[in-house]
Formats: sequence, structure tokens, C-alpha cells
Amino acid sequence: MTAMETRRPRTHDVDNQVDELNDYSLLETDPALQEALARVGAEAFMPGLSAYAEELGRAETFAVAERINRVTPVLDSFDKRGRRIDRVEFDAGWHQLLTMYRQADLVAMPFRDERPGRWTAWAAGFYLHGQVEAGTLCPATMTQASIPVLRREPQLWDALREQLFSTEYDGRDLPLAQKRSIWLGMGMTEKQGGSDVRANTTRAEPVAHAGSGSGGGRGGEYRITGHKWFFSAPMCDAHLVVAKTPDGAPGCFFVPRWRPDGTKNAVDVQRLKDKVGNRSNSSSEVEFQDAYGVLMGEEGRGIPTIIEMATYTRLNCVVGSAAMLRQALVQALHYTRHRRAFGKRLVEQPLMRAVLADLALESEAAMQLSLRLAHAFEHQDDPRERTWMRLVTPVAKFWVCKRAVELTGEAMEVLGGNGYIDDGIMGRLYREAPVNSIWEGSGNVMCLDVMRAVARDPQAFLALLDGFEGDLGEDRASRAGLDALRGLLSTPPDQQEALGRRLACRLVLLAQAALLRRHSPGSLAEAFIASRFDPQWGAVAGALDTRGLDVDSLLQRAFPA
Repeated sequence: MTAMETRRPRTHDVDNQVDELNDYSLLETDPALQEALARVGAEAFMPGLSAYAEELGRAETFAVAERINRVTPVLDSFDKRGRRIDRVEFDAGWHQLLTMYRQADLVAMPFRDERPGRWTAWAAGFYLHGQVEAGTLCPATMTQASIPVLRREPQLWDALREQLFSTEYDGRDLPLAQKRSIWLGMGMTEKQGGSDVRANTTRAEPVAHAGSGSGGGRGGEYRITGHKWFFSAPMCDAHLVVAKTPDGAPGCFFVPRWRPDGTKNAVDVQRLKDKVGNRSNSSSEVEFQDAYGVLMGEEGRGIPTIIEMATYTRLNCVVGSAAMLRQALVQALHYTRHRRAFGKRLVEQPLMRAVLADLALESEAAMQLSLRLAHAFEHQDDPRERTWMRLVTPVAKFWVCKRAVELTGEAMEVLGGNGYIDDGIMGRLYREAPVNSIWEGSGNVMCLDVMRAVARDPQAFLALLDGFEGDLGEDRASRAGLDALRGLLSTPPDQQEALGRRLACRLVLLAQAALLRRHSPGSLAEAFIASRFDPQWGAVAGALDTRGLDVDSLLQRAFPA
């Protein structure tokens, strides 16, 4: 030992520190999720989901997820000789995670498979993946959501069906006909319009070919000129784009990355967006310079076409935010079970137990709601399930996505300074959470959407509430919430819009309470209802009365120790 070593004080012994949780099965440690899959008869999908959960939970997979959010995509606009290529380069981990997702058959499975429980099984897979890495779910979401729209276009569907249904990942930048599988994106948002798609100015001019008259029409070729402020994700093999036809009405266009003749389409990527989170995924700003596009549907029907796609992407936002809530809870539980302060483990501290209990209630309620919505998508031929899709999807997106923003911050605080570091998973969850609340329609857009749906079909709204009442029984607080929502129908129309957020909050909490009452342990449902319908609840997480609540059982169910 040198003299320097003998003089060096031992100030850096590491004690009472807790590493982030990894190397665990995300499915085997989630009893509520297993119950939900069994409930819908999804047993056939369990082996695949179980294997995927094991693969996702490996320390190596968590490390890949961390790296691709640090080593972010890079835009190469030109090749070495000045040819325009607009190519985005990714860390190898991006392709690795997309390969895993595609091989798990989580893109097209619910559309191709006929077995019961397929939509719940898909949602479970999406939920598992979203707990580890969310950016890779962007192209997966848009590709899946494009399938029901493309199915209505026989020529496009015949050409793309096998590539959309493929479980083989193909990351090569090649024309559509040369790809083994493809990804699709979407382009709606323009800088002057945002959510107001009717304010878009991108134009589409029909291309007339010899002997075909004026050209255009459904399946016809168009030249697209304009700009998109958000275009995700630019390396997708094609995008669905909203542009105005000569009559000024919005149309929906299929815009491939490569033209049919094998040349690069004139979609110029101006820059990649420097986002708060979602950093593994490339979002871009683009210009169309007489880009090649094919009209989907009829002229003037672009917004209904793209809204159908958005119905599916909004479901994905709900499931993805529930996944973030779940991972934040699990990491917080793991940390508090091993970290000590003031002579006790953190999980034994009464006030910390109140916070953890609140997070556990929120997480299970979000998961149950997400999977119930997925079940509705599977059975949308049933009018009652269509009502769930139409009314509950927007309020679920409004609520669950916003709760993820707040509660990932609360979970970060559980870890203290260890949570507030940029190379940890809690910081990444916190940065990631707002994206689902903003994309595919902001909170106000969701509330206006459900208000319009209620006004259009008030009887369906009342039938939905009647269904909740059957599960909620005689609980006084929740029945008061039901009565308040029924009374909203008599509110003057000029006052209803300003009440949109109140309606959404009440409706989603009643939906979650009814689901927990039906499917979760009675004590958990009682705790959720008692807290969520308490006038004092909601200012901060953990401000609930845990007296009489079996917190140990609640936390054990959330993540078995």
C-alpha cells in the first residue's frame, strides 16, 4: 500500500443504494394483467406473451432502451455526392427492439387472428413493451392503425397486405415492392393549424395520364405540395397524408417514400424535432415538392378517413400511458422495499405507504380501463361495444395520459435525487409521459370529441351510465356522480362546452370504478371509489385515508415481493 493510499479517506463506500429493477418477468409479476387475459379467454396467446415479457425484462433490453434514448436519431440529408437521400440513421438498438416487437406479432395480429381475446392480448403486449421503451411504439402504432383504412382500398390492400401482416422485420430503405415488411406513418399537423386540420394548406393536384381524362379520383395519382410541421416517423415506408384537393376539401393520400418507378419521392425532411421526450423516435418537419400520392377514399373525405385511423392510435395512447404508470409504480415499489431511512425501509413509512397505495390504485385502474377498451375494439359489431369505443376512448385518452404526466413525477420523487437524474428510467418516463397527452388530439380535443358524441346520441350515453350503475350498486358517492352526468344533458348547449373537462373526469372515474368493482378485489375497488369520489382527493398523490385499507395486500398485488 502506498503512502497516498494510506492517507486517502474512505469516503466512497456505497451503502443503502438501490439499483433500478430489471431481470424480471413483466407478466409473471402482474397478477391483475394475468387475470384480465384469462377473463377474455386469451389463453392461446399466453405462451407468446410470457416469452416476450421475459425478453423485455432482461437487463440487456433495459440497457438498449436507455441507450437509444441517449444516442438519438441523426438526419443525413444528402449522400457524399450531393444526392438528396433524407435518411435517418438510428442506433442498432432501435432496430433490435422493432425486430422484437414485430416478431412477437404485435403489429397486425388483432386484424389477422380470429381467436378470442386477440385485442386484449395485443394490448397486453403493447403494455409490456411500453414499460421498457415507448419511442419504438410510434411506428408500430401508426402501422397498425393504417390497416383498417387500407382494407377499404382494394388495390393498395392487395399490394401491401402481406408486408403489413409480416412478422419479419425489414429495416432496409427500399421501394415498397422490395420490402419483406413495411411501416406506415401519418402526416396531418401543419404549423398554422395544429389540431385544426381544416386549416391545412397542403395541396394535392390530380395527375392526368394520356387517355384518362382529367385524372384524380379514388385510387388516382396526385402531386402533393406543401409542408407538415410534425411528420412521424420519416423513415416509414409510406405515410397517410391529409391535403386539399382542387375543390378545397381535405383528402387522405397514400404517400410512399419511394415512387413506383424506384426513384425517391419528393418528401424533403427539413429537420428532426428536438423533443422533450420520445427521443429514440424520429419526428420531423417535411416539405412536399410535387410528391407522388394516391387518393384514399373519396375527395373531401380525408378527415373522416384519418379520424378512423386516429381512433386506433388513441387507444394505443391510453395503453402506452398505462404502461408508463405501471413501470413508474414497479420501480417505486422496488426502491422503497430496499431503501432505508429513519430506521425503517421506506415502504414501512406510513406516509410513503399512502403514496404507494395511491399509485397502485391508479395503475390498476388504468390497466383495467385500457384492456376493457381493447375488448370493445374486438367486438365492435355489438352496439354496446361501439358506444364504449366512441365515448370511453376519448375520455380515457384525456384522463390516463394526463395522470401519467403527474404520477411519473410523483414516482420520480419517491426515488429522490436518484430519480432526478437524466440517465435513469424515472427521468425518461417523466419526459416521455406528456407525448401521449398531446399527440393524436390534446386534452381539450378529446373532451370536445366526447361532448359531440353525447350530443349526437344521448341515449347511448345514458345506456352507458346505466351499465356502470349495475356494477357500482348502492355506493352513494358514485351514484351522485352518475346523477350529475345525467343532469348534464339538460345543461344549456352554450354552457356545455366549458364543462367538458368536468364531464370527462366524472365519466372516466365512473368507468374505472365500475371495472374495479367487477374485476378487482373488493378492498381495492372500495379504496378507489372512496378516494376518487372524495371531494378532498386529487390535489396531490397520496392524500388518501389509508385507515382501514390493507395496504400490504394492495402493494403485494401490484408487484409481488
